[in-house]
Amino acid sequence: MHPNAQLIEQFYQAFQKLDAAAMCACYTDDIQFSDPVFTDLRGNDAGDMWRMLTSRAQDFSLVFDQVEANDTEGSAHWVASYCFSQTGRHVVNDIHAKFTFRDGKICRHRDHFDLWKWSRQAMGWKGYLLGRLPLVQNKIRHLAAKNLRKFSEKK
Repeated sequence: MHPNAQLIEQFYQAFQKLDAAAMCACYTDDIQFSDPVFTDLRGNDAGDMWRMLTSRAQDFSLVFDQVEANDTEGSAHWVASYCFSQTGRHVVNDIHAKFTFRDGKICRHRDHFDLWKWSRQAMGWKGYLLGRLPLVQNKIRHLAAKNLRKFSEKK
């Protein structure tokens, strides 16, 4: 197995244990992370996102597969199941990740998932009816950024 594939597996094994410190140890100091909610996190902000999410996780489980990597790029598929703390609703989020590597660590991490599908699960009928609207998706992003700022300030 390529060392970068092992690094991806190490990242997700740490995530399965909700070990944000071990997850962040897989990243370069200048990591660039994005997904449909957190569209551009860099450096400590990316680490704080994982620290926030793992510290708040309820009824959490994660499986991953399709790990592939070479010297510069990699990818994986993962599925997280958890209780969304703000509504108490159960979410199963199916995610495809892409990675870029530098000096034996992840320097770029891009997660892709269907935000409307997520909003239907997390917010129920409101997410189903309104979750495709850019206004609602931007509100989800704004609230997530606000929660991350509050979490980071408490450190």
